[in-house]
Amino acid sequence: MHKYNSVYAMVKAMRPEQPVYCLRPSAVTIATRWFQDNFPGRVLFAVKTNPEFVRTVYEAGLEHFDVASLGEIELVHRTAPGARMSFMHPVKSREAIRRAYFEYGIRDFSLDSQAELDKILTETAGAEDLNLFVRISVSNRHSNHSLAGKFGTSGQEAAQLLFRARQHADKLGICFHAGSQLMKPEAFRIAMQEASALIIKSGVIIDIMDVGGGFPSVYPGLVPPPLKDYIEVIVESFEESMVLETCELWCEPGRALVAEGASLVVKVELRKDDALYLNDGTYGGLFDAGQPAMVFPVRKVSAFDEFAEEEQFRFFGPTCDSIDAMAGPFTLPGDIDEGDYIEVDNMGAYSISMRTDFNHFSEYTQVIVDNVPSLSLYQGDLEQVPAPLKTGKKHHARLPRLRKAPVGATVKAMIKETQHDAS
Repeated sequence: MHKYNSVYAMVKAMRPEQPVYCLRPSAVTIATRWFQDNFPGRVLFAVKTNPEFVRTVYEAGLEHFDVASLGEIELVHRTAPGARMSFMHPVKSREAIRRAYFEYGIRDFSLDSQAELDKILTETAGAEDLNLFVRISVSNRHSNHSLAGKFGTSGQEAAQLLFRARQHADKLGICFHAGSQLMKPEAFRIAMQEASALIIKSGVIIDIMDVGGGFPSVYPGLVPPPLKDYIEVIVESFEESMVLETCELWCEPGRALVAEGASLVVKVELRKDDALYLNDGTYGGLFDAGQPAMVFPVRKVSAFDEFAEEEQFRFFGPTCDSIDAMAGPFTLPGDIDEGDYIEVDNMGAYSISMRTDFNHFSEYTQVIVDNVPSLSLYQGDLEQVPAPLKTGKKHHARLPRLRKAPVGATVKAMIKETQHDAS
């Protein structure tokens, strides 16, 4: 993969006709190390956000991956040898369960129904070394993009499923997802309180609490609190949860690890007043700019600072579909026109993963660049970490000791009292 000092150097050298991803492995390394140094528990990388960075986070010392398909399992197996994988998709094919267990040694499986539990037990031949995670439904009201409605169980059904999974699990976990791009740390407190209430209702002992993803990145108009505020809320809530001192704490960041790790350079094919027609769009790398209508930082790629008055623009992609549109608004110099290049920054999360071949506008190139992202939640660390790792050595973070959640006679009594309700 070619490497350039800047995005402008790439454009000058290549004059690309196809979209170009400018990857910044160093930014992903910074984010990965931040989570390892600041989250007092186990950190899993959600592979779906950007498979291109599996090796990067692995070489930064992260050796545990949240996988959702056989394809992701095979990728991690090839790219991060010896890494632990957790199959956290709540609905899996029988073949996927069987191969994950017998071929790839996976022992962690998520589920949110009795039917899925039965599938897991059948396809693993009644294995006794399973770590089963019951996915519960929690509030998504503080998320920029709700993930509620498709997965998760709640109420008495969730309590019963926890109780039944306990009978077959070597370790029992409870997991949830409070939504994508959480804008308030309080979202984790609310979700963890809901999880704690279900633990008591089910009358079981939980070995692992997985708070999922949702850790945000920064975008124009979407500036979250510092990430350390989220960690503080999670730790406080965990200490208040009704779990034993031996309970592990997990998280599954995706966007927060990779969002700053790439920008997408596109070419203007035509201008109509405030509308710019680009060589990539919502069926390509700009899906999030179209359907969730996220606004990304943009700039005209130029050798010098622009002095033209800025204007607001809408984008249209190259396909023949009218929904291939991005309302923005995106602020650029008013003289931008056909043939100019635009860098759409902070595109490291989901953009590559969600590309399609619609109308055969599918070709793109990848390069590595040295420049830092336009917006960053890790700015205090950007100047301290060198360019992309070259040694291949792993960074093993020294995690702070977690003050485990207190448990005493009161909690044990509550568990005993409620155990018969879930049976």
